[in-house]
Amino acid sequence: MCEKIQKVNSWLGAVFGDQPVPHFEVNTRTVDVLYQLARSSEARCGEAALLTEDLKQKASEYQSEGAHYRDVLLQGLGLSCASLSKPADDYLSALVDTAMVLGVRDTSLGSFMPAMNHLTNSLLEEEKSNRRLERELVALRNRLGATMVLRSSLQEDINKTVTSQSVESAKAEERMLNMDFVTAKAKELSSRRERAEAQLVSRNMDKSLTHQAIVQLSEEVAVLKQEIIPLKKKLEPYMDLSPSTNSTSGQHLKTP
Repeated sequence: MCEKIQKVNSWLGAVFGDQPVPHFEVNTRTVDVLYQLARSSEARCGEAALLTEDLKQKASEYQSEGAHYRDVLLQGLGLSCASLSKPADDYLSALVDTAMVLGVRDTSLGSFMPAMNHLTNSLLEEEKSNRRLERELVALRNRLGATMVLRSSLQEDINKTVTSQSVESAKAEERMLNMDFVTAKAKELSSRRERAEAQLVSRNMDKSLTHQAIVQLSEEVAVLKQEIIPLKKKLEPYMDLSPSTNSTSGQHLKTP
């Protein structure tokens, strides 16, 4: 525990420098958290230091290589940065910028070609992906259009159904009102008929004149009409015969 506290205090002192270290509650949990932070910070600082040393070494190598190429150009071809023309200096700068964009180590053709091929392949893959995304977007737009048309059609059907239900509900309500009216009227007429029959009975009227007797008589008449129909059909052949002339001539002979 004491070793962790010393480690944490040393780390906090290095972090805050000349500024006072903020007060914190010293307990097992706090010390453990700060100790882990201190170890992580030291590990990151060590990695950063190694990366810095590596970059310094690479920079020194690049400077040495650049000085070597400068000497080769100066001694072999008699060229120097000061003796280059403005277009040549621009071309050289463009070549260096291209090498930096492509991330190649040098400006040789063997370094440029693989980088250009990789960049071309990446571009083709991106164009292929863009075409695929465009096709998917067109398909989504078509489906969205069809969905909107279907939604409009369904909304129209719903509106028609609501209107039709409103009309049918009004008709049903009207029929119910008419049915109630007819039922009430029928009850009223039945009550009036019963009162009228009771009055007629109280006046010693013949029972054959009551509504029930008349209905029964009407039914009997209908039955008799049905029975007469066959008899009428049997008499139809005799209906066209002319009247007998014997009785007529006899009557003429007896006339003085």
